Amino acid sequence: MEYKTLFTTFAMIFLAELGDKTQLATLAFAAESKSKVAVFLGSASALLLTSLLAVAFGSVLSRLMPEAYIKTGAGALFVMLGLWMILLPGGK
Repeated sequence: MEYKTLFTTFAMIFLAELGDKTQLATLAFAAESKSKVAVFLGSASALLLTSLLAVAFGSVLSRLMPEAYIKTGAGALFVMLGLWMILLPGGK
């Protein structure tokens, strides 16, 4: 196992997830739920599944196109989603 990759990935994802909407949603669910264990298991399972899908799709994409294109595409998608959320808020 590549421990440097493991620890780098952990640190970057941990920092990126602090205070994001997923964590805030989990906080809200925990505040209103009597079963904190169920909230934790549901949240952890969802994050595990989304990470599994990201690794699987990333592995497939890396065979089809250069890494630089994947990084550029991911960055562009991130910016587009951010602009979409700013310019077209879904509230009433």
